[in-house]
Amino acid sequence: MSPTRFMLCADDYALTAGVSHGILDLIAAGRLSATGVMSNRRAWAEGAQDLRAMAERVDVGLHLNLTQGEPLGDMPHLAPGGELPSLGEMLKRVSLGRIDYDEIRAEIGRQLDAFEQAMGRAPDFLDGHQHVQVLPGIRRALLDELTARGLAGKLSLRDSADALPRIFTRRIEAGKAATVAAFGRGFGASARRHGFAVNEGFAGFSAFDPRRDYGNDFRRFLMAPGERHLVMCHPGRVDAELAASDPVVETRRAELEFFLSNRFTDLLAQADSALSRWNS
Repeated sequence: MSPTRFMLCADDYALTAGVSHGILDLIAAGRLSATGVMSNRRAWAEGAQDLRAMAERVDVGLHLNLTQGEPLGDMPHLAPGGELPSLGEMLKRVSLGRIDYDEIRAEIGRQLDAFEQAMGRAPDFLDGHQHVQVLPGIRRALLDELTARGLAGKLSLRDSADALPRIFTRRIEAGKAATVAAFGRGFGASARRHGFAVNEGFAGFSAFDPRRDYGNDFRRFLMAPGERHLVMCHPGRVDAELAASDPVVETRRAELEFFLSNRFTDLLAQADSALSRWNS
């Protein structure tokens, strides 16, 4: 029998140069299916050049960012001081229906443009930093912008809302995964109605606790896979900018070391699993 195939996507490319360099190491080693880039970050200009040279080895998507750093244009409602809100503030706005459709859609367009200008093409897929792509209000602006650009049938979308039985079978950050599933309910069906392919099965939620054995957690991410199973990860090299600007630091180093190790390939063999890309 053939192995169970799944997609392994490294989030946060261009968050900082160190994160990008770690992900590039994994692409060179053939240890990833995909990476999602943050095209509104300062590290994207240089990171895009490095990624273009390796783009045939991996799917490259837009990691839509509406909750960290600066937007690419004026957002007087969401980022009146020029700084994007925290995830907590974003969830509060979503829950209260305080999402400015035009403002969100314009920023989605700017981040898509920044990707396309640097890569010379549209992304292979789109997902979201902290899963913003599935949130009510934001998803409508996203699907409308992608459809208006004629991208239906040409790129895939990440559905971060997995089925609850799978979530509780894995028992890794089940509360976090279930919360995202609740906010993202109906996203996959809506995306398919608009003509976009989505994953079916999603894992990789982490406590970002450096005391945990990431390899043991990863083994559970492969449990109860969907038909098009997607596992997210957050590897990277630690640099001064990362340490100063992001709460997830040491676990990025641990994930990078795990994926570069023989333990990762041995685990795949034991689980009879293999990497696959979005269109495979």
